[in-house]
Amino acid sequence: MTRIHLIGVGGTGLSAIARVLLEMGHTVSGSDRVESTFTRDLQSAGVAIQIGHRPENVKGVDLVVRSSAILDDNPEVVAARAAGVPVLKRADFLASLMEGKTCIAIAGTHGKTTTSAMIAWILTSLNHDPSFIVGSVLANLGTNAHYGHGTAFIIEADEYDRMFLGLHPTIEVVTNIEHDHPDSYPTLNDLQEAFREFVQNLSSGGTLIACSEDPGASDLLSHADKIGKANLAYSLDPSTSRWSKTAIFTTSHSVNGKGGFTFSASILGVPVKIELQVPGKHNILNALAALTVAKLLDLPLPQAAHALGQFTGSGRRFEVRGEANGITIIDDYAHHPTEIKATLAAARARYPRSPIWAVWQPHTYSRTQMLLEEFAGSFKDADEVIVTEVYPARESKQTFSSRTVVEAMPRRAHFIPALPEVSDYLITHLRPGDVLLVLSAGDADQISTTLLASLREVHNG
Repeated sequence: MTRIHLIGVGGTGLSAIARVLLEMGHTVSGSDRVESTFTRDLQSAGVAIQIGHRPENVKGVDLVVRSSAILDDNPEVVAARAAGVPVLKRADFLASLMEGKTCIAIAGTHGKTTTSAMIAWILTSLNHDPSFIVGSVLANLGTNAHYGHGTAFIIEADEYDRMFLGLHPTIEVVTNIEHDHPDSYPTLNDLQEAFREFVQNLSSGGTLIACSEDPGASDLLSHADKIGKANLAYSLDPSTSRWSKTAIFTTSHSVNGKGGFTFSASILGVPVKIELQVPGKHNILNALAALTVAKLLDLPLPQAAHALGQFTGSGRRFEVRGEANGITIIDDYAHHPTEIKATLAAARARYPRSPIWAVWQPHTYSRTQMLLEEFAGSFKDADEVIVTEVYPARESKQTFSSRTVVEAMPRRAHFIPALPEVSDYLITHLRPGDVLLVLSAGDADQISTTLLASLREVHNG
């Protein structure tokens, strides 16, 4: 048994690793700058949590793992190195975590969390007890990670800081490739080159599964072909696919009474029908990828399709937080123009007669400035738009303001920089029948919590 300490344990990535290590039987501790839901849950599970970074936190540990946000001058990093304790990033550590398992890695600019969660749920539902690390809590399972007795290890393969290049998967899924994380990838070509290296890291006999509708993923299929890696393509409609060998596709789809889509598909020639609860056409694509993984693992597709029909999503991915006074409040992690468009389109499909409100908290200055025009045009399916100030995340505060994006929008939008003021505005302006989506990868989900409590207090009062 090893004593392992994780710095930045309150984030989605390291909190999941901590849970897996704990279930593997290791002694686990962790620290973070502030308390969070993840740190509280880990503490309840048996992880020794420290709030604040101090040298004494790493005393007596055998190994330190740090998040990408933790710099070399962090006092715990400095103390561990002075004591001769190895300090690793996720990319350097993950391969050892998966030793003896079949690695199934899901990557892409959008959709990797939901697709990973779908695959983890299918295998769990079919009693295969997989290990998994997912970027949010699975609603069906109440956790974002698990170390199982089965052979499969499903991981959301994050491209940020090139984390996914530490993996050597047997199966890779790439949902799409668009320029993101300019602090890690200054150009789109930098990002594409990292994905090409990801495919080269496929284990011997491994398979790439990629969406042939997406230009970046389609180019990756061509690259896989060129270097002799087995590959499979999926698409809503093979006639519009950018890749001639598309073998997984839908034959029909329609909105169902659960708010999702019912669709029929061909999975490598096997017909199957699925009734999704999670909304949006993008989730049909995610489901196609998940079913293709199930097929490669020789799982029965009818049972896999049934499991997908029971899948209820994951945290902050079109997560319906509640309803009060006839107002529906939804949290979503969308922080890229393509994700915002897909989420709002899903809301429009699920609530066709309701006024749609969108509160968007831009995430990082670099992304907001790089994609300013795209963000400005992303809200056509919203009836009312509120934009907060930028959430800097790992970046230093800058003079740039998201007011600039609001001024570039072709439609009317409100710039309300502070979150409390946003909540106040919504309380006085939302009406019964309205649907509110809070789009944030930062801390704006507190708006949903505040608003629900205030609306319920008004209703009960």
